[in-house]
Amino acid sequence: MELHLTPVLALLAVLGMGAQWLGWRLHMPAIVMLTLAGLLAGPVTGWIRPSADLGAALEPIIKLSVAAILFEGGLSLRLHELRQAAAGVRRLITLGVVFSLLLGALAAHYVGGLAWPVALVFGAIIVVTGPTVIIPLLRQARLKRRPASYLKWEGIVNDPTGAILAVLAFEYFVQAESGGLSHILLRLGLGLAVACALGGGVAWLLGWAYRRGAVPEYLKGPLALAAAFAVYALANGVLEEAGLLAATLLGVVLGNLNLPSIEEIRRFKEYIAILLVSAVFLLLTADLDPAILQKLDWRSAALLAAVLLLVRPLAIYAATVGAGMDPRERLLVAWVAPRGVVAAAVAGVFGPALEAQGYPGAELLLPLVFALILLTVVVHGFSLPWVARRLELSAKSRNGVLIVGANPWTTGLARVLNEQEVPVILVDSSWHRLRTPRLEGIRVFYGELLSEQAEQSLEFNEVGTLLAATDNDAYNALVCSRYAAELGRNRVFQLPPPGVEERESRQVARSARGLYAMAEVALYEELLAHWYRGWSFQKTRLSESFDFEACRAACPAEAIMVLLIKESGAVRFSAVDEPLKPDAGDLVVWFGPRQEKAVRGERLEEAANGDGAPAPGDEPAPS
Repeated sequence: MELHLTPVLALLAVLGMGAQWLGWRLHMPAIVMLTLAGLLAGPVTGWIRPSADLGAALEPIIKLSVAAILFEGGLSLRLHELRQAAAGVRRLITLGVVFSLLLGALAAHYVGGLAWPVALVFGAIIVVTGPTVIIPLLRQARLKRRPASYLKWEGIVNDPTGAILAVLAFEYFVQAESGGLSHILLRLGLGLAVACALGGGVAWLLGWAYRRGAVPEYLKGPLALAAAFAVYALANGVLEEAGLLAATLLGVVLGNLNLPSIEEIRRFKEYIAILLVSAVFLLLTADLDPAILQKLDWRSAALLAAVLLLVRPLAIYAATVGAGMDPRERLLVAWVAPRGVVAAAVAGVFGPALEAQGYPGAELLLPLVFALILLTVVVHGFSLPWVARRLELSAKSRNGVLIVGANPWTTGLARVLNEQEVPVILVDSSWHRLRTPRLEGIRVFYGELLSEQAEQSLEFNEVGTLLAATDNDAYNALVCSRYAAELGRNRVFQLPPPGVEERESRQVARSARGLYAMAEVALYEELLAHWYRGWSFQKTRLSESFDFEACRAACPAEAIMVLLIKESGAVRFSAVDEPLKPDAGDLVVWFGPRQEKAVRGERLEEAANGDGAPAPGDEPAPS
């Protein structure tokens, strides 16, 4: 078994990361690519047979993986997100659960023909819209903050809620003789109390230890993950699936204790969660027996359609009446509800158990849930980006530029980008320095970019590039280091500091800064000095007959190439180590002395203040 299991585990990792990368590269939902990869590796080719390869270890592996994923999801839940979405989130995780359960059970009984016990378990299972599916979809769709908060909170909180409700429904009908309703309610109360105490208490203990230096930095992430496994196992010993709630609460509480090292812990957990989501979804789909789906008939198809088109929309609209949600947000949330691993795991446990009790339709529970998972993953995976764009709840593209530091030079650059309809945000902590761009209609943010206020207020879903252009080189490096993980290290730039031409071993480490923008001579003081000497931003459209080399030859020798704008609207800054490589049709923006001549019919256009002079009121403000 060991000789066979090693290549299987390796194949899981390779297929998982390959599907994730392919989804990113092709701009397709990663969860759809994972589903296709799992079906290919399992039912189609037989390369992976999870039940045979892993045996009895399959179930605990999946359960612990889901616990880790829920813990990571809890870490990502910020309580400040509730300030704008509190009423909607409360409705979704309370009334939304009730309406989904009741409407799902009614549809399962009257449309699907399932017995009431099976229908109620099915209704509880479809409450689950877990993070194993919704978080990859949100990453792909680039939703605005508030609708993303609704879906994320609902998915992470309702995941354990739906699982626990399924347990209670099953126990009520199947095991009621062991003590009746009072016994079940007592177990529920005890299980929830233990889950809350374990999740919250262990999170507080971890926070206390982290703050006092009792845990070294390199152990903080692994220790938190081990704690998630521990609280999951302990809570599950009291009430089945209560461990999911305990792991989620551990993440929520720990993530909101304002720990100094919480970002490093989040980053560690995010990497682990991506790997686990990939592996779990591959195991889930690879283990699917096509014969199971053959049990479904026309009533099953009608039930699945009812869940998608009636149950979910009615439940969301009924739950959010008067919640202050934008109608477009309600429509989006009503449509999107992909199911994932937890739903499959619960159905896999209770389907056979209900069938053993002889309930009519119990044999359909597992195939119905699997079919619902496949259907929602594909339908919602492909439709979410399109629906969000149509409702104007997501960024049309990620071509926007975030410029840190307001001064005459950055204001001129922002003006050029605005003229080309490139989204741009100019950030500064001085209201006075933001006066000119504000008056010109440039979008600005007044405050500290590294503050919680910026994290709560700024919409980053359309930002794809960052330029740190303050007079503080260390601050520029800090800003780039902070946003490198979110935007990509090849998308964060800073003005070069003096001495950039020195040996690399004497410079700030590459991992602790951004790419040096433009050229070695593009120092903060030099750029402003050139600006006041009359230099301006100018732009040139390249063509087949007038390429980049011709443009460089036509420009003054001292001109600085700043960036290019592709025909698609994508922006790429020039860098010291990565000069521009434009193509025909690209627009090149450069900074240099005024240039009025035309070369080969190509106009070198003035792009600042009309006459190349500084705009009124752009004199430098005191720091």
